[in-house]
Parts: sequence; structure tokens; C-alpha cells
Amino acid sequence: MSLARTTASLQTSNGGCAAAGSQVERPACKEPLASRERKEATASDPLAVLLLGPTGSGKTALSLALGEQFGGEIVSCDSVAVYRGMDLGTAKPSKEEQARLPHHLIDVADPDQPFTAGEYSRQSRAALREIVERGRLPIVTGGTGLYLRALTEGLFAAPQRHDELRKRLESSRVKHGAAWLHRLLLRLDPASAKRIHSNDAAKLMRAIEVCLTARQPLSQILEDREQARDPLTGFRLLRIGLNPPRQALPPGKGLPPTHEGLRVGLPPREGLYARLNQRCAAIFAAGLVEETRGLLDRFGPVKALDSLGYRQAQSLLNGEMSLPQAVAAAQQGHRNYAKRQLTWFRREPEVHWIADFGDEPETLRLAAELIQKNL
Repeated sequence: MSLARTTASLQTSNGGCAAAGSQVERPACKEPLASRERKEATASDPLAVLLLGPTGSGKTALSLALGEQFGGEIVSCDSVAVYRGMDLGTAKPSKEEQARLPHHLIDVADPDQPFTAGEYSRQSRAALREIVERGRLPIVTGGTGLYLRALTEGLFAAPQRHDELRKRLESSRVKHGAAWLHRLLLRLDPASAKRIHSNDAAKLMRAIEVCLTARQPLSQILEDREQARDPLTGFRLLRIGLNPPRQALPPGKGLPPTHEGLRVGLPPREGLYARLNQRCAAIFAAGLVEETRGLLDRFGPVKALDSLGYRQAQSLLNGEMSLPQAVAAAQQGHRNYAKRQLTWFRREPEVHWIADFGDEPETLRLAAELIQKNL
């Protein structure tokens, strides 16, 4: 079947969707998105603390200490910690730590269940409202920048997943070959096809799904940021960032003041990279390979298991790496990830940066002062 005929078949079969300009009946979907204006927070709005920082910077320790001091509840902002059974590789708060304070958005899906940034935005916003209704302080902590952006700025109000359409797309992909999705998207939305790799079936399928159900190209929706996003309202957001030294500092040498003027004198000790190296070695020693084997037995090689640590554990199980090689690869991956996180978080507005780890007493003092001033 030709590409044009296949596209038409997808658009006109029962339950399908049509591209812009078609007269074929479509599934129920929203009218074109209306622009949304950001509402400025007022002094009467409740406070929500956003604790940012790279992996290994001590966010968990700081969030627990602040939560206990100010009557808070923790909202995890981690795209892998949402999955049940993925414990060691995600460095989730331990059961003992979770028992100290209520935690949200941890263990809410199985690894084979899709969990998107949009779903995170919906659930985390609901959690924030519920926490405030109980008279407690929401503390959002984690290192997934896209999830944080989805919470605070919103994502474009795309249509929900359309499972029937996805089944037909997948069936056609199997029938016509791996490049078929990319060719289809090229017809529907050339700009998005240029941006998405031809082998990234998940993103290609989502872009096609949006094009057909929203009646306009995904790229066109994304161009209009005011129209595309749905910013969080009704909260005053206090962003506190952790920016510890990556390498060990020589005696007497601290980091320069941050742009917010918050500075912590740093003793000569290990830097962030050393902590990450130690943590990676520790999670392998604690049984990451066995945890990965059990997850593979239950769910197969699902996308969630391509995350850091689990990816290297799978390479070991497949005989592609030795244990020392897997540990070293995971260590390098976490160091690279920390760099990317800091790059992302530096684009966040109005962050009060503290140049140290979250488990340092001075960090707790400075962060507590910021919260106290804003309550």
C-alpha cells in the first residue's frame, strides 16, 4: 500500500482522526488551544518550595530536614522514581526516609506503563493542592528538569493518548518498515520530522498522534509558547538550588559567591564527582544487577530500564561488559548527567543557589532562612 493510501486509511478508519482540512469524522478532541495568560502570585498564595540540583548533591537529605522543620511533605520530581521496583538505580529515599514524611509521586506506575511529563504535571499539581489543603508545606525535590518545567510552566495541552490510533500506527510500522513513521510525519509535519530522529519510534508516534488529533502540526503548536503552555498558578514558588563543587577543593579554597550572594565556605573534601563514583559503586554492590534481572524477567526490556545504572546492568547481563566496566560506565554516565542537569537548572528563573551539598548544616541553615522569610 502506498504511503498516501496508508495515511488515508489511518485517518478514516473507525475511531481514527483526520488531518487539518479533512471532512472525516474525528474522535472528540478540544477546540484549538486558547492562549493562557500567566497570573502573578500574590502574597496570600501558599508557598511551594522547589529544591533543585544535580544528582548526588544531597537534595533528599535537605528536603527531609526542611520538611521536618516546617511541617512539609515531599513531592518527588524524578522521571524514574515513579516506577515501582526500580529502587537501587534511582537512589529513591529509603523506606525509613519515606516513613519520616509523606512522599508523593514515588512508585506510582509499573515500568511497562507509559508515564509522561504531562501525567507528572497533572499528578504533581494535584499533590501540591492536597498538601496545602492539609495546612502543610509542599517541597518539590528531584533532578528531572523536564518534569519540573512541566509542573511550573506546563506543557502544551496536547490530546490524550489515542490507543487505537497507536495500534494502527504500530501495525503499519511493522508492515512497512522502521522508516515508515518518519515518512508519514514528514508529510504531516516536516518541521517535526526534521527534529525527531528517524529511529525514535516513540517520539515519531506521539508527533503523528498530536498532528492528527489536534488538527494542526506539532511544530505549529510549539511555536506559540503562550498558547502552548499552562503555567502553574495559585502558588508562590521559592526555588532553592544546590551547586556543590564538582571536584575536590584545595585547602582554604571555597567557591565564589553565587549571583544570589549565597556562599558556603567549603572544607577540603570530595567533590560531587567523587560522591557520584562512590554511590554508583555502592548500588552495584547492593544488588543493582539482581534488581535489573528481576525487572527484565517481569517486564522485559522496557524503555524505563534504559535509564542510568539499569542500562549498564543490562550490558553486564548480556555479556557486553564486565562488572568493573559496567560500574565505570555508570559512573561516567552519572557525571555527564550531573553536568546536563546543572546546565538545565541554570535556565530556571529566580533560583537561590547554595554552593554546597544538601547534607551540610550550613546549607540547611541558609535554606531554612529563605523559607522562613517567605512564609
